[in-house]
Amino acid sequence: MRDELETLLVRGYRYGLSLTHDPDRAEDLLQDAWVSVLKARGPREIGYLFAGIRSRFVDQTRRKRIELVEALPPEELERIADDERSWQPEISLGSKDLEAALAKLRPEEREILFLQAVEGFTAKEIGELTGRPRGTVLSLLHRTRKKLVRALGEPRREAKP
Repeated sequence: MRDELETLLVRGYRYGLSLTHDPDRAEDLLQDAWVSVLKARGPREIGYLFAGIRSRFVDQTRRKRIELVEALPPEELERIADDERSWQPEISLGSKDLEAALAKLRPEEREILFLQAVEGFTAKEIGELTGRPRGTVLSLLHRTRKKLVRALGEPRREAKP
């Protein structure tokens, strides 16, 4: 039980870090969300904790700016969905280049990338967690990857069966 709780909190911290790119703010988001879970006697599960972290982050940044994301055409979304399964950049996770590239991303871009690449959620699941349509998630993932490719170099693609 203790290991499960520790794993849940570590994942929550990493999610908060993906949103804020600031260890202190990530800790604050996790703490606030965890206190809320405990007070509400909510379920101690990842989706519930992530939703709490995300809502606190959104509340903190909502008034700072409004950004529009234009959806891609349906045929482009299907191609991107196929690419989603095969995209793997040739980088080491501890590299300073990666850290610098991630720092240039907007919080929502880091969030989507984290949920897909680190947590392994599908575009549909990310959409449910973040309140975005699947197509918007795919578009955002596609554009985020393009930014990382420009910052880090060309990705390695696995052969499609």
